[in-house]
Amino acid sequence: MSQSKSSKRWLTEHFNDPYVKQAQRDGYRSRAAYKLIELQQKYRLIQPGMRIVDLGAAPGGWSQLASQWVQPTGTVVAVDLLPIEPLPNVVMVQGDFREQAVLQCVLEKVGDQRVDVVLSDMAPNLSGNHSIDIPRSMYLAELALDMVGQILKPRGSLVMKLFHGVGFEDLLRQVRLCFTTVQVRKPKASRARSKEVYLVAKGYTSNE
Repeated sequence: MSQSKSSKRWLTEHFNDPYVKQAQRDGYRSRAAYKLIELQQKYRLIQPGMRIVDLGAAPGGWSQLASQWVQPTGTVVAVDLLPIEPLPNVVMVQGDFREQAVLQCVLEKVGDQRVDVVLSDMAPNLSGNHSIDIPRSMYLAELALDMVGQILKPRGSLVMKLFHGVGFEDLLRQVRLCFTTVQVRKPKASRARSKEVYLVAKGYTSNE
């Protein structure tokens, strides 16, 4: 399929998507908000007063929700390569998460006090070639897991997007070493043909 046909198909699918239309009605920044809403309803991950880090945050759909749920005293640090329009009670870090300087900036924003939840909806720019896309996504997931080891408090939680493919089971085993409960869930708002799933890990114990 040519790039133009593929793009037209995506645009048609996007604007006919019921979650896209619902997000516009509800005032959410992206359809991805409904993925987090479903996970929050099932697992009760985010509570008032919590400190949250949101990796791969643009355009801000998850940070928008998290900042509401942690009120009145909680905070959210949102990280993305792309700019994010300001949100109340959200600290923005713009930059490439793969770069050490950006990681250091996130650590500085978090400070000495560890966070309660790490959210990671990160994904590479997908090419459509699974042999390229899956390793890239696994690399981002490994970076997120490394960040968890530096900033997540004991008994904290992690929500992380993954794509089924080479390396999936190995990463799942790594996460299970660090948390007391780990579940894999595909929210209803995930497109049926997408290989994405979300790991929901609770009860951080570290693996040290």
